[in-house]
Amino acid sequence: MSNNSKKILVLGGTGAMGVYLVPELAALGYQVHVVSLDQMDNTDPKITHTQANAKDDSFLRELLEHRYDAIVDFLIYSTTEFVARYELLLANTDHYIFLSTYRVYANSATPIKETSFRLLDTSDDREFLATEDYALYKARQENILMFSRFKNWTIVRPAITYSKTRFQLVTLEANPFIYRAMKKKPILLPKEALPVQATMSWGSDVARLLSRLVLNPIALREVYTLSTSEHHPWEEVANYYQELIGLEYIAVDTETYLGLFGATLAKGGARYQLIYDRCFKRVIDNSKVLAATGLTQADFTPLRKGLEKELTALLKNNGWMAWNENSLNEKMDAFLRER
Repeated sequence: MSNNSKKILVLGGTGAMGVYLVPELAALGYQVHVVSLDQMDNTDPKITHTQANAKDDSFLRELLEHRYDAIVDFLIYSTTEFVARYELLLANTDHYIFLSTYRVYANSATPIKETSFRLLDTSDDREFLATEDYALYKARQENILMFSRFKNWTIVRPAITYSKTRFQLVTLEANPFIYRAMKKKPILLPKEALPVQATMSWGSDVARLLSRLVLNPIALREVYTLSTSEHHPWEEVANYYQELIGLEYIAVDTETYLGLFGATLAKGGARYQLIYDRCFKRVIDNSKVLAATGLTQADFTPLRKGLEKELTALLKNNGWMAWNENSLNEKMDAFLRER
């Protein structure tokens, strides 16, 4: 049976990976239905879009009556929400793809494989383990699938993925650091993270990997890290941004950096993301997903080239101008005034 008769449901398909995955699936011949809260521009007859809240139970039940061959789920759930709906999703499709994250992995001296230890299973930080940090609740939701009665799931763990309006630098997202670069203002970065190896993949490359796992029988009951194997110290990534958009940075100690995010985030989310991911060596062995998809490392776009492509498009379309000053910017400005 050709792909033309196969229907794929993409929940939350307008994000950093979805914007590339949806047309990739259509190019492979699938009929793609995207449900998202955001609007979507589309002229491809193979793609339909519904602007709606896919977390609404009655809407979801009605939607699943159409019986999709595969569901790619980009939605973010609390563990309680996932417990309440995973059976409904898996019972109404042949293949359910769950978006996890490479942040579930603990620190590793060797390249990370799908069998590498997870933070949830190895951390002795009781305060951290008591939270619903992203790295933890994704691992808990993985466990729900792994120990369920279902066999039609695949777990994917993307590494940091940059895309059309999403760029990363240590724990910073595009706004504020691209905004500050355009305004000729330096940013602050934690000196502890700068020499640490990081892995960033282009959204288009991640989408090609993911599209080739959809309805792939090899992928059932398997876990895949979606990532390039290319890696760079954060300092080198910062230098790419300097070369491409003129971004300047000042290295500060960890506590000064975390203080930019306010008391709550400095104690919890921002701190955990920094010390339990961005300060971990993140070098990926992507041989498992390459073997399953038939792609090779040569098919990936080098980091600098991919950043240049996306940043050029962003600046050409003035995509950064909708961003504005926020408390993080204000705190960076205050730090610079007091130096």
